[in-house]
Parts: sequence; C-alpha cells; structure tokens
Amino acid sequence: MLAGAGPARQTGRASPLGRRYMSPPFLERCSETGRELGRGLLHVLFPPCCHLCGRPLARAAPFCVPCQAALAADGSPPCPRCAATAGPFAIIDGRCAVCRKETVVFDSAVRLGLYDGLLREAVLRIKIHTGEAMAELLGEFWADHTGAVLRSVRADMIVPVPLHWRRRWRRGYNQSAALAHGLANRLRLPCGAFGLRRTRATPMQTAQTLAGRRDNVRGAFAAARNVRLQGKTVLLVDDVMTTGATASEAARALKAAGAARVTVAVLARAHTGT
Repeated sequence: MLAGAGPARQTGRASPLGRRYMSPPFLERCSETGRELGRGLLHVLFPPCCHLCGRPLARAAPFCVPCQAALAADGSPPCPRCAATAGPFAIIDGRCAVCRKETVVFDSAVRLGLYDGLLREAVLRIKIHTGEAMAELLGEFWADHTGAVLRSVRADMIVPVPLHWRRRWRRGYNQSAALAHGLANRLRLPCGAFGLRRTRATPMQTAQTLAGRRDNVRGAFAAARNVRLQGKTVLLVDDVMTTGATASEAARALKAAGAARVTVAVLARAHTGT
C-alpha cells in the first residue's frame, strides 16, 4: 500500500464524475424520464378512453372531441344576472324577464351550459359516490373552455356550495367541491372548500315547489369562522341551478361574513325558474 493512500480513500469525497451523476438536476431528469416511461407503459397497457362515452382516445385527455363539443354546446345567450336563457333583446338593465321578478342576493351568474343532453347526464353521474374524479375533470374542462368569462369576474377565491355533513357522508364527497377544485387548479385561485357550511339538513330541493324552495333553504348556510371574506369577490360554485334559491342563501351567508361581491358559477342551468 502506498503511503497516504489509506486516509485518502477514507475521506468520503466523491469523484467529479460521481458528483456529476448524483447532482439534483441529473436525479430530477432521471425521475422525469421514469415518469414518462411509466405513463407510456400505462398508455400501452390501458389505452385512454373518454370518461363519458368510453371511446378510445388518440391522446391522454378526459373527454373525446365529440363529448367536448356536446358539453360546451351552449348556443343560447345567458342572462348575466341569473344565467337563465334570455333572448337577445330580453336583457334590460342587466336583468332578464325572469330575474326581474325575483330578488337574488348574488351579483351575477355564469354557466357552462344548459341542463340538457350530455351535460345533464354528466351532472347526474357526479351526484353518485363514484363521480368525484369526473367532477374534478369537468371543473378543469369548464375552466379551459370558458376561462375568459370566469377570469373576468376577477374573483379572489372560489367557494363551493356545501352539502350537509350527513348527505356528504352518505355520498362520500361533495360534487360542488370537486368542481371547485378543478376550477381552482386551472384558474390558479385559492379554493375555500369549507368556506361555507350547512347549518341544518334540508329536504331535497327537487321535491319542493318553486316557492317552497326559498323557504326550504332560508338560513341554511353560514360562513366558516376561519375563512377571511372581508371585501373579497367570491366565485360560488354549484353543479346545477334551477330557481337560484340555494345560491341566493349561500351568497347571503358569504356577504354577511364580509364578502363584497358573489358571482355564482354553475355547471348547468335548468330551463325553468330563476
């Protein structure tokens, strides 16, 4: 053994070549290459299919081109106040004939489309316990398709309409919260998933008359104490709106906690009511 060789080997210093191949950028490139190979293998073993119709997809995407077109096929102009369908000359002072007859607490409303066709089917599918992933994908698609409209609201945060804890426990998740997460991811906005809570369980709105819906949800919401809403513009997200009663009561609770403006964003707007 050469003199001094032993101590030199015990210093633990890596050679320049070793430092190069153990550097963080190199490890990151290796990790990314591994992820790409993994995705490619999954693509070969499990070809991507449309989440709505099951058609095979040429590239990784949640929905096929025909389904995307059907989801986004909203040919009727919506009212900027309540998102109901309104004719081109029916808007007077920012309201349509429907919402001029009613008092809504929210300041404006936007929608992806009408509660009809494939969009109606999608809404029904996200209302079951296995629909959480699809709901989030729909939220992302919604943001991608109508991003300019949603960004024009200039919202500070996104808040979903909550379910009562018992209904959420039975379903396993809140479909409006999943939609809100998808929107927030694409719009790069904070999501207050628990910014609102239901203070009491209410019977299903679909079982109520148009007038009874307002009484059914009156006082049913309260803002969470740990969410700062003072002076903020909130994008209030729900899956479907029929009369606007639920959205109005949720907006009332947000404004009582200090929100300056509330815009309702609904995936689908029903044909009847406000």
